Amino acid sequence: MGEALIEMMSNPTKQLNYFAQYRTMRYLKWTLMVAVVTLVGSSGGDVSQTAKQQGLEKSVVMIRSARQDFNYTTPWKQTAMSQSIGSGLVIAGKRILTNAHNVSNYKYLELRKENVAKRYPGRVAFIGHDCDLAILTVDDESFFDDTIPLKLAGIPKVNTTVSTYGFPIGGSRISVTEGVVSRIEMDIYVHSGADSHLVIQTDAAINPGNSGGPVMQNGKTVGVAFQGLRQAESIGYLIPTTVIRHFLSDIQDGRYDGFGSLGVGLFPGLHNVSYKDYLKVPLQADGIVVISTMMHSSVESILRPGDVITQIDDYNIDNDGMVQIYGLTLYLSEVVETKQIGETVKLTFYRQSKQMKETAMVALNRPILEYARQYELPPRYVCFAGLTFVPVTRNYLETWGRDWLTDIPFYLRYMFHNSTQLNTDRQRKEYVALAEIMPDQVNSYASDFEDKPVESINGTAIHSLDDVYNAFKQPIDDFHIIKFMGNDRPLTIDAQKAQLRKQQILNKYHIPAETRLEKKL
Repeated sequence: MGEALIEMMSNPTKQLNYFAQYRTMRYLKWTLMVAVVTLVGSSGGDVSQTAKQQGLEKSVVMIRSARQDFNYTTPWKQTAMSQSIGSGLVIAGKRILTNAHNVSNYKYLELRKENVAKRYPGRVAFIGHDCDLAILTVDDESFFDDTIPLKLAGIPKVNTTVSTYGFPIGGSRISVTEGVVSRIEMDIYVHSGADSHLVIQTDAAINPGNSGGPVMQNGKTVGVAFQGLRQAESIGYLIPTTVIRHFLSDIQDGRYDGFGSLGVGLFPGLHNVSYKDYLKVPLQADGIVVISTMMHSSVESILRPGDVITQIDDYNIDNDGMVQIYGLTLYLSEVVETKQIGETVKLTFYRQSKQMKETAMVALNRPILEYARQYELPPRYVCFAGLTFVPVTRNYLETWGRDWLTDIPFYLRYMFHNSTQLNTDRQRKEYVALAEIMPDQVNSYASDFEDKPVESINGTAIHSLDDVYNAFKQPIDDFHIIKFMGNDRPLTIDAQKAQLRKQQILNKYHIPAETRLEKKL
């Protein structure tokens, strides 16, 4: 990652977005290993002898999911139904572990074991989109008859052999492929499009349908297959057990909180000796330079730009921001990832030649503009006088298509790359844009403002979508005055006409409700 001059502590989705473009372009190289149902054949091949010998064939599960995604420009609509097939593994507690992308936005799940004709309805008990993991349960406990809960091992060593189990395309029977572990490092998780955690690279064939299946070594699970590389054959990736254990530990209290971070932007600047002297850091000290902290973050009151972090907990940090952990050289965010939300890390750092020590809490530290894809929750919106307002999120920006990062309007692209630095308003919760216009006589000549972020409505600063809804209750001199960021010309709507046309517009465009504001299923 030589291009990355600034690194984030823990998840980029919860950090400053200095590398939104880098990470998004890199995302385009990846593919998730979930198979569209229509592609899955029925070769009826025999189960691998290795799988039989280890008794694994009934502990690996085929997951058939019917799903329906949301539309983020006309958010009262949903897309067409689709079906896909993935894999999962039985673990302790009569639970099935799989990938979140196998079951996100699902409407119905069916689970099947090898050589068992019966299909069992399943449901999602917990889901972590930031780590692409989910726990499924089956109400009919006979599903677990003759199954063996698979046990988790540690991180496999590079250049050792692993076996991937699952139900990939090309057949309906369990498949087993072998490969060698070739790399272990931090990288992006495609499902959210923004989160980075530890990944293990292998040359085992991991194909669509393998997602969620166990990767085994010496009879134990060393990871879960989850994504591959578009441009290369026989390069697959698995989620290691460090991430799996964090997820399983998190849900012990009955809910999933997620992976936390510190909310700090970092820069490997000490390679420059002159810069090191300028910061008054001792010559023998190594570390990583703070360039910024996220507003409201865990370290906003602790760290300042120009501080040099030399140690996190008991791990020394080198000039690239790397630490020695698990017998590997990994980025310092891995230390943060060993913690749950609410736990703390110790930071040792220099500020103008003075060594300081502080304790920082691990928290979600979410950005103003949500860089990670959202699932399950129906998109929020306000539709007033045929004008549809939505939060500016990755889901909304991706409605421009596969090349959304280059196709979105320049002001949204600039906002996406720089939203954290641009925002100086401590009251702001999110940015809001005029996403879609339902043409009507009341909103004529509004098209110039489509897809522009809103600054104020009727003199009220817009800090969230709720503000949009409330601001329209208070017109100014019988008009609604909408101002947009970077635009001196306002959009004006006749308040009386808007009220008269309200129901006609909703009926004409089959909009079930004027607003959806609450974040709930």
